[in-house]
Amino acid sequence: QVQLVQSGGGLVQAGGSLRLSCAAPGLTFSRYVMGWFRQTPGKEREFVAGIRWSGGNGIYADSVKGRFTISKDNSENTVYLQMNSLKPEDTAVYSCALRSSSSAIATLRDGYDYWGQGTQVTVSS
Repeated sequence: QVQLVQSGGGLVQAGGSLRLSCAAPGLTFSRYVMGWFRQTPGKEREFVAGIRWSGGNGIYADSVKGRFTISKDNSENTVYLQMNSLKPEDTAVYSCALRSSSSAIATLRDGYDYWGQGTQVTVSS
């Protein structure tokens, strides 16, 4: 059973930065994708960023492009989401996800097999 353990998040003022982490201890898949999604009450879960474990650049939602950076540490089986220039509209519960069935980065939640517990990010104006 794959377990994704998230850390980070919290409250920050607009223009500030936060970093989210998602660890996958004991992961044995050799080909997979990690993604970050976010959700606000009454809205669908929204793709934020994704990255292949084999390398390459991440892909991003237009709303966060240029402000957020997804990265990974293969030795620690951990993926990060660095969030800069945060805006109040970035306020959401952020969840990491793992896609084990393909090395193609999916932007829909149904493309992922495992999910982290979610963490609140609140950006005050």
